[in-house]
Amino acid sequence: MTVKTFISRPLLSLVISVFIVLLGVISLLSLPVERYPDIASPAIYVWASYPGASAETVHKSVVMPLEEAINGVKRMSYMTSSASNGSASITIYFEQGANADMAAVNVQNRVIQAQVETCHGASLQPPPTKPRRMP
Repeated sequence: MTVKTFISRPLLSLVISVFIVLLGVISLLSLPVERYPDIASPAIYVWASYPGASAETVHKSVVMPLEEAINGVKRMSYMTSSASNGSASITIYFEQGANADMAAVNVQNRVIQAQVETCHGASLQPPPTKPRRMP
């Protein structure tokens, strides 16, 4: 078909155009759409308490060994940590599409291994079995 065919037969051009529009509408209506798609990356939280310790002591004796142990978990993007007087928290972020349950198990295994390296007065709360997703 050349351009001359469409110029000489305007009804054919109209029928083809309507067919393409109807096909587009049908395709659009059949696409699955979620109201609130799950686009947040999985994040795992680890909390530790070290009663009576300063923030610097908590950082050196709890946070640093935990970060070294957790670093390198499969599909981990990055982690953030904070230490205050007597407590610490570490948030581990994973790549989009990572299995959050497996990530929690991997982090939990690393935390258990790191408990030997931390101070004896520190208590760690390993990640929950159902990890939360960041909004």
